[in-house]
Amino acid sequence: MVFPVAEAKRRFSELLDRVEHGEQILVSRRGKLAVALVRARNARDARAAPIGLAAVAGALSDWRELPRVTDEIYAARRRAKDRAVPDLE
Repeated sequence: MVFPVAEAKRRFSELLDRVEHGEQILVSRRGKLAVALVRARNARDARAAPIGLAAVAGALSDWRELPRVTDEIYAARRRAKDRAVPDLE
């Protein structure tokens, strides 16, 4: 069900009760959908996809070859002739 912001504000407590019983509530602002109220345990599915480096962080945590690939990148960088490698240690 869709509620305009003003009505959602007035009925917020009621809407929370409805969400706790499994209903999804949509809130619109100026005629466009703005937010969805969902049960907390379902919020993981409703979250926006991470952007930027945050989008990569989770994927990298499961990549078993990451240390090997990183070592290969550093080794290739050391062999490169186009510029000096900064001392990172």
